[in-house]
Amino acid sequence: MNQPSDAPVSAETATSATSLPRRLLGAILSPDSSLLLIIVMLTLIAVFAVLLSDTAFLSIDNFMNILKGKTPLIVMAIATVFVICAGEIDLSIASVPPVAGILAATLLSHDYSLWVAVSAALAAGIAIGLVNGFITVVIGIPSFIVTLGMIGVLQGLARLISGEQAVPILDKTYTAIFGQGSIWSIPSLLIWTVVAAVIGAVVLRATPFGKAVLATGGNEVAARYSGIATGRVKVVVLVLSSLAGAIAGLLYTGQFASGRYDLGGNDLLPTLAAVIIGGTALAGGRGSVEGAIAGALLVGLVSNGVILLGFSTPQQQIFSGMIIVLAVALSGRRIAQLRAMQ
Repeated sequence: MNQPSDAPVSAETATSATSLPRRLLGAILSPDSSLLLIIVMLTLIAVFAVLLSDTAFLSIDNFMNILKGKTPLIVMAIATVFVICAGEIDLSIASVPPVAGILAATLLSHDYSLWVAVSAALAAGIAIGLVNGFITVVIGIPSFIVTLGMIGVLQGLARLISGEQAVPILDKTYTAIFGQGSIWSIPSLLIWTVVAAVIGAVVLRATPFGKAVLATGGNEVAARYSGIATGRVKVVVLVLSSLAGAIAGLLYTGQFASGRYDLGGNDLLPTLAAVIIGGTALAGGRGSVEGAIAGALLVGLVSNGVILLGFSTPQQQIFSGMIIVLAVALSGRRIAQLRAMQ
């Protein structure tokens, strides 16, 4: 009877076995992969679930509240993906919501129609974006400087229009459309999120404009030689950014049924963090709308968790900032260094 012998393991099989963990780690750490972001989110959910004594955190209602509360942030994050992909930056995007919201609320309080108020708010957003785009592209001042200066202009304008007083909104149709209503039991804010996500993802991935944005940010000189009007692309993305800020202002005022000069004005850091966490390269040329949405939800998850844990406002800011910095560090270009060490 022949005795079974141990067959030698082939070099190819051994190499494949040892390289599997490396390939898995590479897939997780890849800047184009969402696996790392998903792992971070699941880890945070598990940590908060263990720390919290009740089940409120894991309830569907709580997650729905997080989604609805971050809808304005998601809208701004999607627009920011386009700006950064085009190689620019808009620091004034979070200063547009107070201006647009206050303008709409003020017009409604003076008995103007809903559509006049909404149109004026959106027109204000477009005008702000055109100013940013004109100074950036035509005059040639970097968008970082232009939009940094625009922050002060918009903050002062919001205070001036409102007189530093909250402006209540009594129009039920307005609040139903932009925050408190629902269609067939589907919250209007969820509809806004889905619509913005679909439009943003399709435009960036499947349209000539989206490809022009990525080409402009990836290599502006090559894009210009290939026939892309890079200046026009930059103006358009800056206009879209301010328009998204105006929409966010309408959504904020719709949720709270009032306009305030500070409503949404602190969203700049969370918006940029959501975009970077989601895999958009600060150098331009690469971005993900889906990743930005997931990043915004991650920011909302952290905020919600620390609130339920009973942290004070300063503690919430410190803890949330630490988590955001950690997530950005894991999702940024430093990942390439980790991959090179494999």
